Amino acid sequence: MKIQTNIRGKAAQLVLVFGMGLMLMSCGSDDNGSAIAQQGQPQPFVAPAVFQAAGPTSASIQNTVDQYRAVLGAANNGNIAGPLADGRREINWDGAGGVAVDTAPAPTPFEGFRNTRGARFTTPGTGFVQATAQGMTDHFANQSYVNIFQPFSNQRLFSSDGSTVTNIEFFVPIGATAPPGTLADKPATTKGFGAVFTDVDQPNGSGPNHINGNRSPSTFIEYFGTDGGLLFKSVVPASPGEKSVSFLGIVFTDARIAKVKIVSGDTAPVRGAGPNDDETHDIAMMDDFLYGEPQLRP
Repeated sequence: MKIQTNIRGKAAQLVLVFGMGLMLMSCGSDDNGSAIAQQGQPQPFVAPAVFQAAGPTSASIQNTVDQYRAVLGAANNGNIAGPLADGRREINWDGAGGVAVDTAPAPTPFEGFRNTRGARFTTPGTGFVQATAQGMTDHFANQSYVNIFQPFSNQRLFSSDGSTVTNIEFFVPIGATAPPGTLADKPATTKGFGAVFTDVDQPNGSGPNHINGNRSPSTFIEYFGTDGGLLFKSVVPASPGEKSVSFLGIVFTDARIAKVKIVSGDTAPVRGAGPNDDETHDIAMMDDFLYGEPQLRP
């Protein structure tokens, strides 16, 4: 393991390299994803277990995702009311027993999984969309999208609309049989969160002394505690070529994550006017979300 500290201006970053993996932990973050210094005394850094993989097909990351599931919580708790003592929750966006193929736009905030799986989604954009690769092509009106995105679990992908940012907050699930109009209202924390991505093209890397050839990562996840402070930030690994898949997930020893911020790509897909994915624009979409059983927030 190599540890490198890089301090630039007011931002401080701790870069941990495990084998071929890169993990990035910052002192803090604003809503645009830039690192900022936290006020007061710094909290001791606790490194989570990190799982990451990337490759041309779903099989490239399957083993890593399965290992992550086992460490996160062997049982998939589905839509059962919680909190349960152990296990995990998953969202694969495929609905109807995994066979849904319709395009399903959703507003922000998106509350569709708040009761059943304890997750609430928001974005600075106009909302979200669940769709197959062809559905994303039609929704964003860019015919190239069907050739660059592929699902990890069939059939549908997930994307914010008009933004690269997806925020996730956790609640204690109250189950699928909650009375109509009821929303889970007990904030929760989780010990880990991971996500699958497709077509992450731009890797992290920079030239000597950060003065030439800088390449910032297009896709990363930030994890925040109950006080709003940044616990950990990590880059999603990239893979060259079209229809690639990537995975990043972390696990702490206790449920300390209250919020997750995902930045997927460096260019936002926009409904009806989807920009091209090219050498200067990296558009990435998401698939399966996996996270530890939401626990009642202290």
